Amino acid sequence: MPNILKNTSLKPFNTFGLEASAKYFTEVNSVTELIEIINNDVFKQNPSMILGGGSNILLTKNFDGLVIKNNIIGIEETFNTEEEVILKVGSGESWHSLVLYAVKNGLGGIENLSLIPGTVGAAPMQNIGAYGVEIKDVFVGLEALNLKSKKLENFDHPSCEFGYRESVFKQAEKGKYFISHVSFRLQKKPRLKLDYGAIQDTLKEQNIEQPTIKDVSDAVIKIRQSKLPDPAKIGNAGSFFKNPVILLTQFHELKRAYPEMPSYTVDENQVKVPAGWLIEQAGWKGKTFGQIGVHKNQALVLVNYGGGNGADIKVLSERIQRSVSEKFGINLHAEVNII
Repeated sequence: MPNILKNTSLKPFNTFGLEASAKYFTEVNSVTELIEIINNDVFKQNPSMILGGGSNILLTKNFDGLVIKNNIIGIEETFNTEEEVILKVGSGESWHSLVLYAVKNGLGGIENLSLIPGTVGAAPMQNIGAYGVEIKDVFVGLEALNLKSKKLENFDHPSCEFGYRESVFKQAEKGKYFISHVSFRLQKKPRLKLDYGAIQDTLKEQNIEQPTIKDVSDAVIKIRQSKLPDPAKIGNAGSFFKNPVILLTQFHELKRAYPEMPSYTVDENQVKVPAGWLIEQAGWKGKTFGQIGVHKNQALVLVNYGGGNGADIKVLSERIQRSVSEKFGINLHAEVNII
């Protein structure tokens, strides 16, 4: 039976580095241990929260319940041909560690997702994406424990109902499952995605004309490190807001007032506008408020400079949302889970 601790600090377990405590805290290394926990009275009598890498949460107060830290790891080949490999991965594995494993073994498909913080289990929940690639592009399926029936269930691609930074696990099935393993289909002869100008520019700077998987991964890492603060040095959760998707008609109206407004086509009726650009234009980039603020290099990132308060960061995020809505008529939605 995993040990259940009382009144445990969550500061080491969230990348914002915010001080908050859990009434009860435990760590699980397998589905068997998880079942033991959910059979325990502490689980039955208290609200619970599953914690992965802690890179996508904002703790605004102490958690009056049980926090379950996911430590289920392991990478296993379940299918291997001349063309592709399917990897079954423990949900507690670091996402970036999986990317490095794939790159090292010449397996393509997730190199554009290098250096994204968090765990493998959070990847399908969020349908994480960057530089033209999303998890849904390589996703095969996942296993998840139904916390009520205590039975493992399999979810295929359609069952996950992937959307932009969305899945069924953030909507209808939120809080009902513990994802234990995720399977991905990776290619031995991949077609590299180099559409984004930042990747092309970085490769060009390095005089790389025929990039490998590793070259693309290295380029993405370099770009992310130049834009985003290291959580080990400055507390943050990466991109705090989703890039909003708006109707093309609204975009054309805004474009007349803001000719330099960037966009990415979603479909024939919609475009995606970078939230960081909107926040910067609204005057928030680099602003500090005591021990918290908006990062100087990337307005999409809210930061804790040390000793910051989660409730204050939440208030700051709401002020930014109102400001952008008033200026552009666009509603920003948090990508970070606010607890």
